[in-house]
Amino acid sequence: MNNIKKIGLSALAGSLAMVSANAVDYTMSGELASSFQTAKGDVGSTEASNGKGFGTETDLTFTAAGELDNGFTVDMLMGIDTAGTLANSSSQVTLGMGSLGALRLNHIGGSSANAIDDVTPNAYQEVWDGLSDGSNPSFFGNQNSSGSIEYRSAAYDYAGVAISGTLLYDPNSGLGANGVRAVGATSVSGQSATIKVTHASGLEVGGGLEEVDDASGIVGITSATNQITGYVKYAVGPVSIGYQEAYEDNRAATGTVGQDQSATMTGIAYTAGDLTVSYGEATLTQEAIGATAGTEEDFDSLQAAYTIGAMTISAAISETTGVGGVAAQKFETNTLAVSFAF
Repeated sequence: MNNIKKIGLSALAGSLAMVSANAVDYTMSGELASSFQTAKGDVGSTEASNGKGFGTETDLTFTAAGELDNGFTVDMLMGIDTAGTLANSSSQVTLGMGSLGALRLNHIGGSSANAIDDVTPNAYQEVWDGLSDGSNPSFFGNQNSSGSIEYRSAAYDYAGVAISGTLLYDPNSGLGANGVRAVGATSVSGQSATIKVTHASGLEVGGGLEEVDDASGIVGITSATNQITGYVKYAVGPVSIGYQEAYEDNRAATGTVGQDQSATMTGIAYTAGDLTVSYGEATLTQEAIGATAGTEEDFDSLQAAYTIGAMTISAAISETTGVGGVAAQKFETNTLAVSFAF
C-alpha cells in the first residue's frame, strides 16, 4: 500500500510540474558593473574618505509570470545581490486584475512610495549617490516598504491625460519583511499613497504622502513621521527636466517634537542617440529646533553615459558641501563605470 501511495504521489507531482511548466514563463537576467572611483574630502583622513579603488558587483533578477483561468495574472520578481554572500535584495508578488488594477505584496522593497524618492532625470545615478556621510535628500518612502501590501490602480485616460494612484499598508513600519507564519517585532503600522498625472505633451506631475503611526515609548522605534513629496517632469525631444520637493515632519520616540527635514532636487538630461549627459543639484536641510540650529547639505553631479549594445560606459563628477551639517566640509568623487546587461 505504501508503494502504491508513493507511485500515486510521484505521478501527481509530475503532472503538476508539467502544468506549471506550460502555464508559467520563467526568465533570468542580470547586470555586471565595474567601476574606478576616486574620493577626496576634509571629512576624515582615512583612505575611505581620501582614496581610490576598483569595484565590481553582479546582480541577478529572476521573474516568473502566469495567467489564471479568469484572465488575472500573477508575477513574481526576485533580485539577488551576489557581492560576497548571496542575498535577496528585492522580491515582490503582483496579482494583476486588468482594468481593476493590481495588488502587490512587497516582501523586500518595491513600494510605490519608495519608487518616487527622487525622480529627477540623470544619466548615471541620483545626484547624491555615493556622496557625503550617508545622509541624502531621498528620505521619502523609506519607512513603509518591505513587508507591505499595496493596491495599484489602472491608468484612467481622459482627453490625453492619464491618472493613476496607489494605496499601501505596512503593518510593521520601519522594519524588514517577516518570514512565513511570523509576525513583526512591533505593532507600529504605516500608510502611503501616491498619485501620477501624465499628459501626451510629455508633462508628468505626481506626489505622495507617507505616515507612520505614533511610536511613542515603543522599543526599537526612534521616531514617528509624516512625509510628503511632489514633483514635476517634462520631456520634449531629447531634453528632459525635473524638479522635486520633499518634507518630513518628525516626532521623537518620547512623543516630543523631533527635528524636521526638507529636500529639493533638480535635474536636466539631454540624449543624442546612444549618448546621455545630465546635470543635477539637490539640497538636504535639517530644520532648526529649539536651541539646535538648522544645517544644510548641497549636492551636485555632472554625468554622462554611452551605450554600445549591452554595454554602457558611464562617468560622474560629483560634490557635496556641508557634509554632516558642517558648512566648511566638502566631499568629492569621480567615477568611471562600465556595466553589462545579460
